[in-house]
Amino acid sequence: MANMSESQRVQYERAELGHSKGDRMLSARSKRWTLAYVAVMIPLLAFGIYLVVDGIDEWWQGLVLGVIILTVIGMMIAINPNRRG
Repeated sequence: MANMSESQRVQYERAELGHSKGDRMLSARSKRWTLAYVAVMIPLLAFGIYLVVDGIDEWWQGLVLGVIILTVIGMMIAINPNRRG
C-alpha cells in the first residue's frame, strides 16, 4: 500500500470491500422468504433421509454412510471461519 496514491488507497479501503456490519453470508431482507425456504426444505430433507436409510441393506453400507457423515462434519469444523486458532 506504500506505493498507492491517496485515491487508490481510498478506493481499496471502501466499506463494501472491508468487513463492516453487513458482513454476513446471508442477508435476508424479508423473513418470509427464509421461512418459505425452510418450510419446503425440511420435508424434502426428511424424505431424503428416509430414502437413504431405507436403501441400506447391509451393515457395511451403514458404516460407509456413517464415515461419510463424520467426514462432512469434520470438514465443516475445519473450514469454519469462526474457528479459534
